Amino acid sequence: MTTRASGVRRVVVRVEGIVQGVGFRPYVFLLAEEHGLAGTVLNDTRGVLVDVEGDGAAIAAFVYDLPLRAPPLARVARVDVQEQAPAGARGFAIVHSEDGGEWGALVAPDGATCADCLAELRDPADRRHRYPFVNCTNCGPRFTIVRGVPYDRPLTTMAGFGMCADCRSEYEDPRNRRFHAQPNACPACGPRARLVDAQGEDVASDARDAVTAAAALLRDGAIVAVKGLGGYHLACRADDARSCATLRARKHREDKPFALMVADLAGARALVTLGEREAELLTSIARPIVLAARRPDGPVAGAVAPGTAELGVMLAYTPLHHLLLADVGTALVMTSGNTSDEPIAYRDEDALGRLEGIADAFLTHDRPVHIRTDDSVVRVVRDRPLLLRRSRGYVPDSIALPIPCARPVLACGAELKSTFCVAKEDRAWVGHHIGDLGNVETLVSYTEGVAHFETLFAVAPAVVAHDLHPDYLSTSYALEREGVQLVGVQHHHAHLAAVLAEHGETGPAIGAIYDGTGYGSDGTVWGGELLVGELVGFARVGSLHTVALPGGDRAVREPWRMACAWLVAASGEGVAMPAVFAGQVAPAMWDAVASLASGGFSAPPTSSMGRLFDAVAALCGLPPRVTYEGQAAIALEALADRAECGAYALPVGADGVLDARVTVRAVTADLKAGVLASVVAARFHHAVAEATAAACATAASVAAVGTVVLSGGVFQNRLLLEDTAARLDATGLRVLLPERLPPNDGG
Repeated sequence: MTTRASGVRRVVVRVEGIVQGVGFRPYVFLLAEEHGLAGTVLNDTRGVLVDVEGDGAAIAAFVYDLPLRAPPLARVARVDVQEQAPAGARGFAIVHSEDGGEWGALVAPDGATCADCLAELRDPADRRHRYPFVNCTNCGPRFTIVRGVPYDRPLTTMAGFGMCADCRSEYEDPRNRRFHAQPNACPACGPRARLVDAQGEDVASDARDAVTAAAALLRDGAIVAVKGLGGYHLACRADDARSCATLRARKHREDKPFALMVADLAGARALVTLGEREAELLTSIARPIVLAARRPDGPVAGAVAPGTAELGVMLAYTPLHHLLLADVGTALVMTSGNTSDEPIAYRDEDALGRLEGIADAFLTHDRPVHIRTDDSVVRVVRDRPLLLRRSRGYVPDSIALPIPCARPVLACGAELKSTFCVAKEDRAWVGHHIGDLGNVETLVSYTEGVAHFETLFAVAPAVVAHDLHPDYLSTSYALEREGVQLVGVQHHHAHLAAVLAEHGETGPAIGAIYDGTGYGSDGTVWGGELLVGELVGFARVGSLHTVALPGGDRAVREPWRMACAWLVAASGEGVAMPAVFAGQVAPAMWDAVASLASGGFSAPPTSSMGRLFDAVAALCGLPPRVTYEGQAAIALEALADRAECGAYALPVGADGVLDARVTVRAVTADLKAGVLASVVAARFHHAVAEATAAACATAASVAAVGTVVLSGGVFQNRLLLEDTAARLDATGLRVLLPERLPPNDGG
């Protein structure tokens, strides 16, 4: 190494982000050797600290390479370089972490099994051949096994497994890819798989026999509960109609689609049509469930995803999954291990108790899951990922805030698709998907998650934000927090602000925020809103025309009620029941609901865009009753003829009100005239997109802003979102969409 004084530099490099427990220090060690540099690297409370010395040009190249070539699980958020006087260092070393202070280093999401580990898994000569828990610093469990910080083995659920001599040698060798891999293990010293029956009795206790035996059961049509990274799945053959129907009946999940797991991209392409971006998402280290257009000839039972044009497919992401799929030889249904409306089971005893009546056997293991985590769900819109559920593989990645928090914050979220968020200084951590806060079990999962994040990221909230809705369990939880400042946030403004914040912006912007229901600042039920606002405030500049919500929440489960309400609003008088509901809705019930919609009790006014989609779906002959939130809108999107370019009229008044009464009259006229429901569905989608773009353009002109945000659960609809965004593009306005957070209440 050159040591001429004029050419020697020394810098101290501070690296922040997800840089601990992901092989970053050995990466720095090898990178420094590659560039012929001396110095040290260590973990501290903020991330990784590198003190490096050597030739000036080599230093510059090292600093340039440092974030670009980082390990797969690393997320470099910030690199700060400070010049120091050369000290004559010789050699490069990894030194012990600094103690003391508050740990602020970030924790990595769980990562899918890497190619190197898969090669070992499949190599008969390797000591980890067919070992279901093979992992290294580049892959494997992280978030789901962490109990506290700093991220060291004693503070993970691997604490009870002492490493054998071979694993210890790998763990202590900075040139080995298992250097300081906290979940490191092998068949001699690590976790073991077991196959047990519904009573918890062993069917096969040897790890390799357990997977083989579970695969045999699945091939024969059994339902097997499989313990994954963040909890239990319920698995059965995807091509077995009887097994899929049995799983639906036992799980009490009548219509909601099941997710599928396949071994590789070829397996996915046998089921769905994949574009380049869908393939990238499927093979990413996050391994989400990706929604893609189903192939009509795909070997999938009808009971997997009734009434949908897409299938949710994911690739195997743990060694156990890889072994199981290879042994079964077919795609598997891999759905959350729960009954409807309950959180996913993740503790072994709880799983046996709750899933006993569903699963015929349990493929389990003795590595505890510390925090339950569902699979993430994503679809591609405008050639970009649109997250529908953000959980395993993405959580707990942080989001940089455009304005630092003056005090630590807890945001409690809404009721459906519940999440929470903790924030301090310039970072925010949005929690994993919890589910709908409708029962005690889900609330317990929610409170456990909040407590875990507060511990993990050292956030002691001084401010607690909550939805304005007084009856949400998340609001009740917020109000019970003591010694904090409470801040109520309007639901749709929260959607607008969340998208601005994730893009690092403060506004102002126009927001078209469309969802099912949200508590308006005037105390009414909002859901089709045009806002102009910033992070800290907003004004309502338009909305969907309000109609009655007959029966309140019953209208959410029975879309025919919303069809009735919109027909009453459109006609201004009593309406006869359309023939499409004959035999499905009692005439007396229709008349009673029509009376409610005309101004009776239990029919609050709503501007909900989601409920308008429900109404049109019911009029088009789709099921008048649904079993899960969003089902009618999903079916309407699937029904729409993509070749149809026409659009119904949907006038926008001077007051910014979108008058869909005109649209509903056109829908009913076309249907009576025999126009195909698929054409009607397409024209309706285009009507909403055209009116939204026009209303946003007018509002943007009046407010003198150039940015439009599209968010809310209705914009999970790809047809609507792409059409609306394209029309806004044509006006010259800049469109911001949710990318790192879901458009639904999970954001």
